[in-house]
Amino acid sequence: MLALSAEGVLPKVDCAIFADTGWEPKAVYAHLDRLEREIAKPAGIPILRVASGNIRKDALDPDHRFASMPLHILNADGKAGMTRRQCTGEYKIKPIKKKVRELLGYPYPARIPRDIFVEQWVGISTDEFHRAKDADVKYMRNRHPLIELGWSRSECVKYLSSRGLSDTPKSSCLGCPFHGNAQWRHIRETSPGEWADVVAFDAAIREGNARANASGNRLLGQAFLHRSRVPLDEAPIDHVTAAERAALQQELGSDDGIALLEEGVPDGCSPWACRGDAEALSRDDFGLAT
Repeated sequence: MLALSAEGVLPKVDCAIFADTGWEPKAVYAHLDRLEREIAKPAGIPILRVASGNIRKDALDPDHRFASMPLHILNADGKAGMTRRQCTGEYKIKPIKKKVRELLGYPYPARIPRDIFVEQWVGISTDEFHRAKDADVKYMRNRHPLIELGWSRSECVKYLSSRGLSDTPKSSCLGCPFHGNAQWRHIRETSPGEWADVVAFDAAIREGNARANASGNRLLGQAFLHRSRVPLDEAPIDHVTAAERAALQQELGSDDGIALLEEGVPDGCSPWACRGDAEALSRDDFGLAT
C-alpha cells in the first residue's frame, strides 16, 4: 500500500506507522529501511516507528508487566495447552493508538471529539476479506484499499516483483510460536545468530519466566516455542511427526490445517490482521470505554 500510494495509484497518505516489538528478524528491519529510503522519502511520506518496549526482554523480566505470547504449554498432568495471545494488543495496537492520538492532537487522557478521526489503511487482500473489520475506537476508521482494488495475494506479489520488492519478508517476532517448520528451518539455515537467539529464549521460558498474563501470574506448566512442545533445538522442524499430525487432526477435526505444521499461518503479524485468532478489543487500550 505504501508503494501504491507513493506511485499515485492510491491517494498519498499522510504517514505510515510501523509498530516495532523490538524482536523482528533482521531482514524486516533492513526491508523497512529500504522502503523508507527508496519509496517513502522520495514521495514525501514519513514512516513513523512506534513501540511499547522490547517483547523479548520484557518476557524474561520477572518484574515487568508482560502481556503474554501464545506459548505452547505442557501442563504438569501431561496435557497440552496454549497461553492467551495478548502481545499484539500490547506491542502493536497500543503504541499505534498512542501515536494516532498524538497526531490528532488529543493525547491520552484527552477525550477525542466524535468528528475527529483518522482513516487507517489495513493491508488485507481479497483472499481474506472476512478478516476486514472496523476499528474498535471511533477515532480510527479502517479502510481496506487492496480489497477495493480487487487484489488477491497473487496480484500483490506480482506488483511487488514489478517494483523490485519480491523479497519482501513476513513481519512477525523472531520467536513467534505461530511459526511453521519451514520458518524455523529458514532461521536455522540462514541466520545462525538469530537461531541461537530463539533457542536461548525457548530454553529461558521453560519454567515460566514469560508471564502468563498481564497481572504477572506464572505459567502452570512448561512453555515452548514449537508446537511439538520439545526444546526448539531438538524439535522435529525437518519433518512433521505422526504424533503432531494426529494432534492437529484431532484439534481441527479435519486435514485442512495440516499445512500449518509446515508453513505456519500464512500472513505476517500486522496489528489488525494477526496470524493468530484475534481476541476482539472492546475497550480503548488506555482504559477508556468505547
